[in-house]
Amino acid sequence: MIKVLIVDDEMSIRETLCTFLENAGYHVDTAENAIKGRTLFDQNNYDIVVTDIIMPRMTGIELMEHIRKTNSLCRILIMTGEATVETAAKAVKMGASGYLNKPILKADFLAEIATNTEIVLAQKLKHLEETEKELYRGQLESMVLSRTESLNQSMASIIYLLADVVEHRDPYTSGHQRKVGNLAAAIALKLKHPKDFCNMVRAIGYIHDIGKIVVPTEILSKPGKISPIEFKLIQQHSQSGYDMLSKVVLPHNFAVAVSQHHERMDGSGYPNNLKGDEILMESHILIVADVVEAMMSHRPYRPALGIDLALEEITLNRTSKYHPQVVDACLDLFRDNHYTLDDSLGEIHIPI
Repeated sequence: MIKVLIVDDEMSIRETLCTFLENAGYHVDTAENAIKGRTLFDQNNYDIVVTDIIMPRMTGIELMEHIRKTNSLCRILIMTGEATVETAAKAVKMGASGYLNKPILKADFLAEIATNTEIVLAQKLKHLEETEKELYRGQLESMVLSRTESLNQSMASIIYLLADVVEHRDPYTSGHQRKVGNLAAAIALKLKHPKDFCNMVRAIGYIHDIGKIVVPTEILSKPGKISPIEFKLIQQHSQSGYDMLSKVVLPHNFAVAVSQHHERMDGSGYPNNLKGDEILMESHILIVADVVEAMMSHRPYRPALGIDLALEEITLNRTSKYHPQVVDACLDLFRDNHYTLDDSLGEIHIPI
């Protein structure tokens, strides 16, 4: 909210202008003289100061000079009953942003305030952009790290919450998303991706099935064979996940990767029959992790198939369905590093 200070020794003017601004949604303080105005200004960060010129003990010009010593951005509007070009030029030369003729008309006053409000907001935006540039230059690195960590924690909470939503709707696959996310992160690390990328892939994995909340529970938990129509409904979860995540405050690749986690290298996947490089690397990793975890785990419609069949599946379809480098990394994890599926909550990262 824009903060305005009105300084005038006439109570009727102060109260009238204050009413105008408060009704327009501004935060307003008033001072009956420039000395009190100076004190209020030193205690508060006002965006706009509207002050009379002629006041006892201290003039509006002196108040303006005081403000300009510490604040070059505050908009200062001088009220005067001597509306001449010379008066205006002198006021602007001494630091005023503009002047208002007495008696002050409501429409003219609010229009002038609105104009200066736009300038204040533009200044704040510019200042924010400059501050961000300084942050990236490393001048305020500690502040950036703290702020980023706070935002990451907030987004991580969103990720965990979304993951829990799916878990509660599909208890028969409890832990699936966490296992996929953790395996995907391990594959990404094996491929020598940066730590932040690995933890981002983990985060996407934790919510890759969020679209299943639109699939009827009786289909998700059906113990027998799924009909073609039911399978079509289940297939919609990739696009549904994209539709939901594209509307929340998360990087765009989260929604895209979720929509692509059932695509295949040869274009035989769904929902968009994407091929090869049309699929994000994050998605390629999730695809392999999802297939391996699903085959190794129990499902309502079949028992667990085990690690051997899961690794055989990605080996046989290396390059045709699955990214070859991702397959090789996954095979190395299980065969050389003796990786075991893990459904604990790991470190996640959301690019900001």
